[in-house]
Amino acid sequence: MKKSPQTQLIHAPRLAPQYIETIQPPLYRASTIIFENTQKLFDRHWSDRYDYSYGTHGTPTTYTLADKIAQLEHGQYCLLAPSGLSAVNLVNSALLKSGDEVWVPDNIYGPSMAHARYLEKNFGVIVRIYNPLDCDSFQPSKQTKLLWLEAAGSVTLEFPDLVNLVKKAKQHQITTVLDNTWGAGLAFNAFDFSDEHLSVDISVHALTKYPSGGGDILMGSVVTQDHTLHLKLLHLHATQGISVSGDDCAQIQRSLAHMQLRYQQQSMTAQTILQWLKQQNKIQQVLHPSDSLSAGHEFWLEVCQDQQSAGLVSVIFQEQYTLEDIRRFCDALQLFKLGFSWGGPVSLVMLYDLKEMRNLEHPHLANGFLVRFCIGLESSEDLITDIKQALQVL
Repeated sequence: MKKSPQTQLIHAPRLAPQYIETIQPPLYRASTIIFENTQKLFDRHWSDRYDYSYGTHGTPTTYTLADKIAQLEHGQYCLLAPSGLSAVNLVNSALLKSGDEVWVPDNIYGPSMAHARYLEKNFGVIVRIYNPLDCDSFQPSKQTKLLWLEAAGSVTLEFPDLVNLVKKAKQHQITTVLDNTWGAGLAFNAFDFSDEHLSVDISVHALTKYPSGGGDILMGSVVTQDHTLHLKLLHLHATQGISVSGDDCAQIQRSLAHMQLRYQQQSMTAQTILQWLKQQNKIQQVLHPSDSLSAGHEFWLEVCQDQQSAGLVSVIFQEQYTLEDIRRFCDALQLFKLGFSWGGPVSLVMLYDLKEMRNLEHPHLANGFLVRFCIGLESSEDLITDIKQALQVL
């Protein structure tokens, strides 16, 4: 068939061989995927492990990253979502209906709580709040379908009584889902974290943080070991058109090779800064699961047997300092930039008023304004010098 120049530009008469071995796998960008023949078109099914039918379902690029995240988290199946919060929403929407009860820890990630409240207000889902340090505060009913866990908790970094909470949920046939962004699949194995080989049912991970590592990619994942549960999640994932960019997947794929090195480096820097912060008289409490004085330390030791931890450290200032004082402190920092998230090369800082964030009593926390430091890849000496000069404004 003779083709015009325009047609030849679209249907190239000659293609270079498509497969060579490279350090990074090929990047596939696709909405439309071409079927070889009608047999291939009709033989496919949405539940296939690799459903190459349309870009929203997946490409070799997205499936390669999903497989690697599943491997990282010691799971079998992984779904990718546009953000960590999108992954949270996928789990809630797939597993909860009107009249169902979901339990969330009092130190849950703020936007996760906001989504739970949205489901409560608009769809009749019942939201219950428990103290993650006290298994007895989790009192499931016949309506309870889902238990959310965070290890460690958002902002105040309490490590929960993970073993007993999961045991109790299993006794009542309740699905457990862990926000594993802090542990990142490295601090502990969410699918085998005790001598009794306890496992959560679902691990949600904001790949925006450590897997990305650059502070420039948004993505989330949902990992399971149970095929039936995976299909329930996959069906909603497909029908809602939840999808991610191939370019973003390639970027995260590239960063995974040095993820553990970054995690360990930021953890070591956090430990150094933690010890220095404990000596500062303008700070009354330092919060980090590895510190023996922090709530949940014994649970961290129980689960994180290699004693790994993320590079987050929170402090509560002496009570006499006002919000304006703490704002001046944050504004005086030079290396620490004011912003949300963590896991990137640049250290971040954020200030919080716990009175506006918690529903239950928290006697283990001092009164005062809280600042969370998210450690980047700068030297510990430079970061300490930065905090030291900023403290002078107080």
